[in-house]
Amino acid sequence: MQVYESVREYITEHGIKQSVIAKKCNVSSSTFSAILTGKRKMYAEDLRAICIALNVSPEVFVDYVVVNEECIY
Repeated sequence: MQVYESVREYITEHGIKQSVIAKKCNVSSSTFSAILTGKRKMYAEDLRAICIALNVSPEVFVDYVVVNEECIY
């Protein structure tokens, strides 16, 4: 699952309006929607702002495995 899909799923499951998170992230609703549908690339700064807005750690959205002390995403 892509990070944007995890974010979209989290927002949906918690009944949070996209417009509320977009406002907290200081982006337009259309830009935020484009991020959540994969039409716009999600940058690290976007994920950081989303995590701050939702008060969650990035690990909630990023799947990774540590193998021989290296992260594999």
